[in-house]
Amino acid sequence: MSSLKEIKSRIASVRSTQKITSAMRMVASAKLHHTQGMTEAFLRYKDELQKIVDSLQLTVDNSMRTDDSSMQTDDPQGASQLSTVNSQLSTLLIPISSNSGLCGAFNSNIAKATMQRVQELEAQGRQVQLLPIGKKIAHELKKTNKQFSADFVDMLDKIEKSNAYTDVETLVRCVNGLYQRETIDDVEFLYHHFKSMGTQVIQVDSLQLTTDNSMRTDDTQGASQLSAVNYQLSTYLTEPSRQELLASLFPRLLNAKVYGIMLDSLTSEHAARMLAMQTADDNANDLLKELTLLYNKTRQQSITNELIDIMSGKIGEH
Repeated sequence: MSSLKEIKSRIASVRSTQKITSAMRMVASAKLHHTQGMTEAFLRYKDELQKIVDSLQLTVDNSMRTDDSSMQTDDPQGASQLSTVNSQLSTLLIPISSNSGLCGAFNSNIAKATMQRVQELEAQGRQVQLLPIGKKIAHELKKTNKQFSADFVDMLDKIEKSNAYTDVETLVRCVNGLYQRETIDDVEFLYHHFKSMGTQVIQVDSLQLTTDNSMRTDDTQGASQLSAVNYQLSTYLTEPSRQELLASLFPRLLNAKVYGIMLDSLTSEHAARMLAMQTADDNANDLLKELTLLYNKTRQQSITNELIDIMSGKIGEH
């Protein structure tokens, strides 16, 4: 049985650790509410921008449909050459983790999902380029000897600051440059999507870098909203032309999508850390109860032994 001094030392150590986990839980909670507010405010901007771009794309497609039909030619050789070129292109995979730990299985799940996605893409015969965001996923990729670009590893440190959007624009320009040089033909973000305080699910989003097929008509509500926006835009004269306006707004939409993904991942990180610290705090309380009970039992046993010794001594004297 442990001595009273050892038990008291363990109790003091657990209480000291509990103070740290409790403080980290409160900090994570404050950051979570902050990023949630940022996300809610930003999503309104992104959604409205998406509707405008979709509506512009619809009107531009309708105006150019006859021109496209007149420009169609039978060129099987050209089609085969294009297919050959595309088959040699690769996917840019951008996994997002955190820069610090103590957030449960948040980072390990991202690392596992990244390696699984890489295997899936390679099984499809595609090359995979990695552009990790977050120190933890970069560290895990180093262990596997995977080649990756470390240009944006520290990007998450600036997301909650006012100058973060410029870094997002830099990332989008970098990705778009790879696409324009035909180094890649697909971009995927792998990150945690925030659903609730206790649930963050890993999600893979493909970032479309051209205005082709940018319409999202998979739901009736979205289609009706798009029709309403299109009607509103049709009542206005645009200067310059709608094609030029679309070319100007589409990069802004890409920046907004990437920034939204960053905020989503950051919100999930804070929620995971708050949950992990709450679990650690609860475990510390349970451990303190056990140690306190053990301390009281040991102390009582020590007192009982002393009384027995005293009584035994008195009996021996008589």
